[in-house]
Amino acid sequence: MLEVVAAALIDDGGRILLQQRRPERQHGGLWEFPGGKVEPRETAIAALIREIDEELGVGLEATDLTWLARAEDAAAGLVISLYTCCRWTGAPHCLDAAGIGWFAPGEMMALPMPPLDRPLATALKTMLQKP
Repeated sequence: MLEVVAAALIDDGGRILLQQRRPERQHGGLWEFPGGKVEPRETAIAALIREIDEELGVGLEATDLTWLARAEDAAAGLVISLYTCCRWTGAPHCLDAAGIGWFAPGEMMALPMPPLDRPLATALKTMLQKP
C-alpha cells in the first residue's frame, strides 16, 4: 500500500489552503490538500514536513501537526492520512502545483477534488464546525 500524507493548513480565519493539480498530472485541474508520498525509512510526520516545504516553501513543526482522518483505495493500493496544522513559518507559495488558494469550509466542499480528498475534506469540515 502506497502511503501518502497531506496537510490541512488552517489560517486564523478558519480558511484552508488547497492546491490545484497541474493539468498534465493524474486528476489534473482538481483541488487537493498539499502533501505527498512517504519515502522508505521515513516517518509520516517527517514526510509531511518535507513535502510541505517542497510544495509550499513553509516550515512545519511536528508538534503543530494533528492527525485527523484517513482515506483508502484498496484497489489502487493507496492510503492518504490528513493532518491539520494551524501554525507554520513563512508564507505559502505555489512551488509544485497549478495554483493555490485559501477557502472557507463551504467553498472547499464545492471544489472539484480527487476521490480520496473528498472524505478528508468532509472530516475537516465536520471538525471545523464543532464548537
